[in-house]
Amino acid sequence: MLDLRPIFYVIGVLLVILSVSMLIPVSVDAVLGNPDWKVFAISAAMTMFVGGTLFFTTHDDGYKFSTRQAFVLTTASWLAIVAFAALPFSLSELEMSYTDAFFEAMSGVTTTGSTVMTDLDTAPPGILLWRALLQWLGGIGIIVMAFAVLPMLRVGGMQLFRMESSDQGDKGFPRVAELASAIGGLYVSLTVLWAGLLYWAGMSAFDALCHAMTTIATGGFSTKDGSVGYFDSGAIDGIITIGMLAGSMPFLLYLHMLRGQRAALIKDSQVQWFLAIAVGLVAMMTVWRMQSAGLPWMSALRETGFNVVSIMTGTGFATADYGQWGFFALGVFFFIMFIGGCAGSTTCGVKIFRLQVLYEIAKVQLNHMLRPHGVFIAYYNRRPLSDKVAESVLSFFFLFVLVFVVLALGFGAMGLDFITSISAAGTAVANVGPGLGDMVGPSGTFAELPDNAKWLMSAGMLIGRLEVFTVLVLFFPAFWRDY
Repeated sequence: MLDLRPIFYVIGVLLVILSVSMLIPVSVDAVLGNPDWKVFAISAAMTMFVGGTLFFTTHDDGYKFSTRQAFVLTTASWLAIVAFAALPFSLSELEMSYTDAFFEAMSGVTTTGSTVMTDLDTAPPGILLWRALLQWLGGIGIIVMAFAVLPMLRVGGMQLFRMESSDQGDKGFPRVAELASAIGGLYVSLTVLWAGLLYWAGMSAFDALCHAMTTIATGGFSTKDGSVGYFDSGAIDGIITIGMLAGSMPFLLYLHMLRGQRAALIKDSQVQWFLAIAVGLVAMMTVWRMQSAGLPWMSALRETGFNVVSIMTGTGFATADYGQWGFFALGVFFFIMFIGGCAGSTTCGVKIFRLQVLYEIAKVQLNHMLRPHGVFIAYYNRRPLSDKVAESVLSFFFLFVLVFVVLALGFGAMGLDFITSISAAGTAVANVGPGLGDMVGPSGTFAELPDNAKWLMSAGMLIGRLEVFTVLVLFFPAFWRDY
């Protein structure tokens, strides 16, 4: 029988950390005289009680995790965090239903950025800060997971980075804890840097901090109903665009650069692909906007550069309603929402390395068709790809598409129109934020969705954030059988 004590122990630790995080909005609301500080204090006490109870009743220094325990822990911990992170939303003066509160918390922790909240301009500051904090914590959580958990579980080809990170780990980062600590320090530093830049560009200190956290986390929660478009500043658009790109890079390579490998980012094929795709898409859409809307090239570049990078990286900020740009733009934005950034970054989606692997597999197959007796090898980052990695990536694509189709059909069965159904499914599983159409597009919110659709979207966001396999494997009966 599966031993759940180590799982409850780690969940207890995470809930204690979450409760301590709630003290930050407590302080902000208390200083500003907002009565919601009591809501966060009560939520923190409840979370601390449950987390502390789990910690002390299951504490043991001798725990070792099996693969099955790691799968259960990954999904259970994210669900537990979301369940308690929803408490401030549900108990605040906003009077959100628990369905809406859970949706908002899930969107935050998974860095999706979809929201059911309106009137953000007048929302309590503690709630706005809490939304940003959830995305910030979710961003660092997924980076650590990408190097410490997913490679071990061989999820969707992530074993590639087990080899690379372990090779480097023997030299400079011998333990996962040290690697996580180093990445955490870098993550905090980037956040502080971007907060300073946004403050310099004209944001208030509060807005700058919130947007810096959600930019580096590629999350997309804003403090304004108009998102970043509210500020109408070219400097702010440029700073956030660069920040979204920075959050989309492999954080391990940043550490290598700090340790003297100055060309680590430039030499990485995944980064090269990512930047080439981003530049190509921005250039194409800039020309399109110049021709279709008659915009000057600088205005078109500013508009398309920000929104293309935002959707491609799964951040979800917006400075314009790209749903009104025409059918070609709608098609482009729909497909680029699935791309994502690099493995080991804060982004979601398919990830660039999987597109590279798929390209290499297709190239090998085409070569075999032309020369059936030839020997051809697929490579990633100048290293041969194993059959197991190729199989994992192909399996990921199949399950990713399957989840998308099931979600879209589910939304359709609930009475949603075709555009809303497919874009809501896409934005959920790719963790993007805004979808397409009047209801869930960049100028709307998800508040009008029926409650069943919000729960289904929450499930889709969790599945997409945890790389599909990690959640779906729990539904296989064989997983729970003793061997």
